[in-house]
Amino acid sequence: MLNIHSDGMYLRGGALIPAADGPAAGLPSPAEAKKGTIAYRILQSHNTSGNSDALEITFDAMASHDITYVGIIQTARASGMRAFPLPYVLTNCHNSLCAVGGTINEDDHVFGLSAAQKYGGEFVPAHQAVIHSYMRERYAGGGKMIIGSDSHTRYGAYGTVAIGEGGPELARQLLKKTYNIAYPKVIAVYLTGAPRPGVGPQDVALTLIGETFPAGIVKNAVLEFIGPGVSALAMEYRNGIDVMTTETACLSSVWQTDETVRRALASYGRAGDYQELLPADGAYYDKLIELDLSKVEPMIALPFHPSNAFTIANFKANLTDLLHQVDMDTEKQLGVKNAPSLLSKIKNGQFCVDQGVIAGCSGGTYQNLMRAADILKSHSTGSGAFWLSCYPGSMPVMQALTKNGAIAALMSAGASIRSCFCGPCFGAGDVPANGAFSIRHSTRNFPNREGSKPSDGQVSYVALMDARSIAATALNGGVLTAATELDCVPADTAEELYEFDDSSYKARVYYGAGKPESDAELILGPNITDWPEQIALPENLLLTVAAAIYDPVTTTDELIPSGETSSYRSNPVRLSEFTLSRKDPQYVPRAKAVKELELARRRGEHSEALTEALAGHDAATTGLGTLVLAMRPGDGSAREQAASCQRVLGGCANIAEDYATKRYRSNVVNWGMLPFILPNLKEYHLQSGDRVHIPGIRALLEGTDEEISATLCQGGKETAVTLYLPGLTREERDIILAGCLINYYA
Repeated sequence: MLNIHSDGMYLRGGALIPAADGPAAGLPSPAEAKKGTIAYRILQSHNTSGNSDALEITFDAMASHDITYVGIIQTARASGMRAFPLPYVLTNCHNSLCAVGGTINEDDHVFGLSAAQKYGGEFVPAHQAVIHSYMRERYAGGGKMIIGSDSHTRYGAYGTVAIGEGGPELARQLLKKTYNIAYPKVIAVYLTGAPRPGVGPQDVALTLIGETFPAGIVKNAVLEFIGPGVSALAMEYRNGIDVMTTETACLSSVWQTDETVRRALASYGRAGDYQELLPADGAYYDKLIELDLSKVEPMIALPFHPSNAFTIANFKANLTDLLHQVDMDTEKQLGVKNAPSLLSKIKNGQFCVDQGVIAGCSGGTYQNLMRAADILKSHSTGSGAFWLSCYPGSMPVMQALTKNGAIAALMSAGASIRSCFCGPCFGAGDVPANGAFSIRHSTRNFPNREGSKPSDGQVSYVALMDARSIAATALNGGVLTAATELDCVPADTAEELYEFDDSSYKARVYYGAGKPESDAELILGPNITDWPEQIALPENLLLTVAAAIYDPVTTTDELIPSGETSSYRSNPVRLSEFTLSRKDPQYVPRAKAVKELELARRRGEHSEALTEALAGHDAATTGLGTLVLAMRPGDGSAREQAASCQRVLGGCANIAEDYATKRYRSNVVNWGMLPFILPNLKEYHLQSGDRVHIPGIRALLEGTDEEISATLCQGGKETAVTLYLPGLTREERDIILAGCLINYYA
């Protein structure tokens, strides 16, 4: 089904040729042949550096949603922005409900519209579309590059290299700066065959994620989907696979294009945005993954990660063992003992689930919801505990499904139809009951992504599945069922396309891109506040470990929870109160205590507590702060708040063995924190309250060195250690020296 070639591979005439055999086959060097990839051509066409290895990228468009755009615009304003210099789309698909927090949520939407008017942007009101559905319909096209402040910014199936990043990277674009990265590895995903009826895009995606994420096989690379299997897939099937590539930890993705893409863009009224994109004969890839679509099985990703993936058949054959492991993971990762055991959901040898959700940029596509309607037509989901919700990804999709009767079929079966909303993906919609098990065609199943609050002893669970198998399960009243177990599931054909009607957009969307009204009033509600002042890096640092996390991976959801915290995204100080609240509730008081001492130091005060905190170090040159220690932090969301909240509370550094994603490391740097690497981190047994003295840190950043001698202070014992800052660019050094990106540009 899936074969990974870890060494380089040429592709010539449809044949795969290992790098070692390239010279004998008369092929050019890898350095030359890599220019034949689709990714290379697109990246270099947007590169302004003149150096093909050190990229300085400008983008064709940007997109943000309503829990990120306020901070981005506020950052850019503080740094001197006067107008949006490129098309910037502001969607309102995360805080759409405007529930928790009262009026402050809709205040963000009012701000967004006023900002689009003042600076020249495109504003998509709530319930019109989820961010990625809208960008596919309106902006994705061959050879383009798009950046978005959401980790699932992926429009590769149209031939667009799209990148999800933290807010500061978008603020840079608003300030007419570039996105600077080393040229990434390009890894081919070579598709053959065609999916069987009942096997959907989520099944393909989970197969790929399960095989690549755990070992970091494609981390920070561009995945290039090529091969004869591409032509077997409809546009929306490709989108469903593509958007999930984020969960492999790759940087971006791009696909070869064909008539299917041409027809899709033409249906959107954008035929001119089509480009035929194919790899050159003899193109070289750093790695190659062969995936036979005909052998993909219906999949389930068990809590608490999309890579915890099994075939549904395997899961059902090993229920007791796999569910026991989830029970153990619940206690270890969530810290909740005696949580309701999932073993209780085995009834008469079958696993019974409580809820199904088909939603968002991955699940709420026309083709997915059509297959669900096909399966459930003239049947009932039953009046028992199980319930099903369906969220079309955009109003044009909703209109098409309404016109052809699919919405009525789903409603008649007992499914509830919701608006275009991302909530089920991050814990703000359809929160299950305590102990409930939800199967979702959405993007993530991290801890608490379904909205439960283990700090209150409440735990529920999300597994990822494809819409087809979710509908099959609904057909059986909640008994877990793979769609391939039914004989009534139509095949997904490459020709399937819906009638795109954008009348709803024309009626409600504000199309102001490139038309700033400088005299327009920017409307700031009472919860929209400026970033608190950050100071430049002092000569030396004495840092307290405010949280020590030894899980294999720490997600951004654990660093700053999603869900109800969204109400405070526009208020950095209030939002910071939630930092690590579900992972380490004592982090905030620890960080605040150190910050108060640092503020006293800056004021020149003298006290016994401050003297003790400085431990004999010079108050004039040694800054006090905190750090978060984690093995591999930053998997998941692009939300800058995972880092900025630490900074607001006086954070100065992260120490890790590795950073899970480039975007989180960028957020750490852009908020003026040091992204330290400490190999064999566990061996030092650092815990909350331990301290790290880092002398000469400012001088190091002013130079070019990448390692610094530090001292660990643990229980009266001092240990010398070397900390590393690999790959820190001159600009990144200057940002940290200035205290944060805002200071750097101000």
